[in-house]
Amino acid sequence: MEIRHNWTAQDVQALFDKPFMDLLFDAQQVHREYHPANQVQVSTLLSIKTGACPEDCKYCPQSARYRTDVEKERLMEVEQVLEAAEKAKASGATRFCMGAAWKNPKQRDMPYLLDMIQGVKGLGLETCMTLGMLDAEQAKTLSEAGLDYYNHNLDTSPEFYGNIITTRTYQERLDTLSNVRDAGMKVCSGGIIGLGESARDRAGLLVELANMPAHPESVPINMLVKVKGTPLENVDDVDPFDFVRIIAVARIMMPKSAVRLSAGREDMNEQMQTLCFMAGANSIFYGCKLLTTPNPDEDADMQLFKKLGINREAVSQKPDQVTEHDLLEQVAERVASRPQEGDLFYDASV
Repeated sequence: MEIRHNWTAQDVQALFDKPFMDLLFDAQQVHREYHPANQVQVSTLLSIKTGACPEDCKYCPQSARYRTDVEKERLMEVEQVLEAAEKAKASGATRFCMGAAWKNPKQRDMPYLLDMIQGVKGLGLETCMTLGMLDAEQAKTLSEAGLDYYNHNLDTSPEFYGNIITTRTYQERLDTLSNVRDAGMKVCSGGIIGLGESARDRAGLLVELANMPAHPESVPINMLVKVKGTPLENVDDVDPFDFVRIIAVARIMMPKSAVRLSAGREDMNEQMQTLCFMAGANSIFYGCKLLTTPNPDEDADMQLFKKLGINREAVSQKPDQVTEHDLLEQVAERVASRPQEGDLFYDASV
C-alpha cells in the first residue's frame, strides 16, 4: 500500500463505512506489510509534574480550573524519575515517557529536564516527553540532550477543538509539532475519542494526522477516561466497535506509524483490546497509572499477551558503558553542584 498524505474526509468516511470484518482484514494486511506480526512496543508514562495546569482542556483532571481529586505536585527530583525509569525497564518497557502539566516549560525547568533525558537514555531506554507547547529553541535544546520522541496530541478535529480547549489554538499545536520535527525529534501525536465529537470529527482528526508532511512515528489513540469534576464527566460512552474502527482506519491511513492503544484500557475487556491489536494497534502504555488515571497493571497485560501469543518488542537501545548505580551517582553529583535554594522542589505550577 502506498503512503499517502492527501486524504480527504470522503476517503476516510469510505473506510469507516466498510463492513467491520472487511475493515479489520484490510487493516491487518496493511499492518503485516509494514510491521512484524504479534509484536507490541511497550512504553511507561510517568507524571513528573502533576496538577495546577493553567489550560482549560475539558477532559483533564490536572487543570487548575476544575475541582478534581488530583493533588498539585511540584517537579519531581531527577533521582526519583530515574528510579521510576529503572523499574519500568525491569518490567519490560522499552520507552520511558515523562509528562508535565504545563502550558509550556519555563527556562528554569530546562536543566532538570535535560538531566532526566540523559539519565533515562543512559539506562538504555528510549525517551519521550510531553511538556506542553515548545518554541523552536526549546525543541532544539531537548533534541540535543537526546530526547527521542515528543508527544503533543491534536486531541480532535480542528472544527470541534474549540468546544474542548480555548487556552491554546489548534495552530499552536501544529506549530509545536513542526518545531519538534525541525529539531530532529520523532513526533508522537494522536487524539482522544469520546469527547462528544461526531463521526465527522473523528475522520477530521485522522485527516490532520495523516496529511502531515511526515506521519507521526507514534499515534496514540485514547478513549476518554471520565473524571468527576471535569466538564466531560457525564459524556456518553464510546461504542467499543466504533473505537476499534478508529484503530483500523488509523492503521490504514498511517501504515508505518506505531498506533498506540493508550488511555481508557482500564475500561476495555480482553476481547476489545484483542480486536484493537487485530486492527493494527502495536504499542501500549504499561503500568498501573497513566499520569493520573488508571491503567491495567503489568501482570494483566502479560497474561493477555501470553493468551494472544504476542511478544513484547525488544529493547532497542543498549545502556551506556556505565552501571546504573554509577549513572545515578553522576546525576546526584550534578544536582548537588547547583545552588541549593529552590533547586528541584520549587513550585513548578507558576
